[in-house]
Amino acid sequence: MPTADELIGPDVVRRLAAVLQEAAPRASRWQAVADSPALLGPLGLSDRARTVGEALLADCGRDHEELARAVRRALARPELTGWMIWPVSEAVAVAATTSGTGRHFDDGLELLARLTPRLTGEFALRTFLIADLDRTLATALAWTGSPDPAVRRLAGEGTRPKLPWARQVPALNRDPAVTVPVLDRLYTDASPDVRRSVANHLNDISRLDAALAAGTAARWAREPRATTGALVRHAMRTLVKQGDPAALELVGFHGGAEDLKVVGPLLAETDVPMGGDLVFTARITNVSARPVSLAVDYVVHHLKANGRPAPKVFKLAKRELAPGESADIRRSHSFRPITTRVYYPGAHAVQLQVNGHRFDLADFRLLAADGPAPRAAGE
Repeated sequence: MPTADELIGPDVVRRLAAVLQEAAPRASRWQAVADSPALLGPLGLSDRARTVGEALLADCGRDHEELARAVRRALARPELTGWMIWPVSEAVAVAATTSGTGRHFDDGLELLARLTPRLTGEFALRTFLIADLDRTLATALAWTGSPDPAVRRLAGEGTRPKLPWARQVPALNRDPAVTVPVLDRLYTDASPDVRRSVANHLNDISRLDAALAAGTAARWAREPRATTGALVRHAMRTLVKQGDPAALELVGFHGGAEDLKVVGPLLAETDVPMGGDLVFTARITNVSARPVSLAVDYVVHHLKANGRPAPKVFKLAKRELAPGESADIRRSHSFRPITTRVYYPGAHAVQLQVNGHRFDLADFRLLAADGPAPRAAGE
């Protein structure tokens, strides 16, 4: 994974300075950013983009027309590309939304559409959405008809409620339905990148309004294209993990708790060393008179620092079982240290989740690195 310095660091800012040398001859502040690495050193990627963008704004006197002229001249040069686009797009968005004229707002959006094929304008689009949601969504809807897949992707990606690395747009979290018309135009798009963006966007919506997300996917599935099934499966992934019945049905899983006999998890050991593996087996039997299609997951109830359990769902298997048929499951779950999770010694538990239904818990202890964890009273 590239570092922040490699993506938006002094070298990138110097290359941007070279590109804008003729287009923005008064550009001195952002050149100073390049010459003062300490200004960027402690900053994350999005803050670096905003810092360089603010310097560019300052050199243009925060004047949208001057900035837009400079950026359009710079767009004639192929060197204006890659991660240097992010701070440029941030500057354009701020200038266009603070100028006080609607003409500048629309011009800024047009310029963002021209910048986005060079990297992406999705992060800067958030500034427009916060400033005027309806006007920006109307433009995004128009972008869905663009011949450029990068612009079509911007319409779906930039309006995601939970876009990673991006500013939150409170209005999208309050009413995620407002972006569904954009997705309706894009879910059959010819570009795989655009369709993946649509799936991720609908998955974002599922975290805010499960019924809206599942209902939208169901509507698309009623008249499917060749690519609709894969898109719906990707879009419903969070709801499937959560055991949402509508999402499970949409992606082809059927069979309830009453159809199944689940034995396990049966643990190989009930004491697991820190850094070791939890090994368990289980058997699932279809006791109904109909075939079932199963999404088999397992849930580890991790002990947190506050002494409370925190369940985390992990994918395990998919199984099709005829009436009376059984499936044997075996899993080894690692407790080796990882950067995204801290393990605490003490009481844990694991259980199977099948088509969203959770079955019996099996308790185990995660041992401290230097010996057994202390047992709680009554253990």
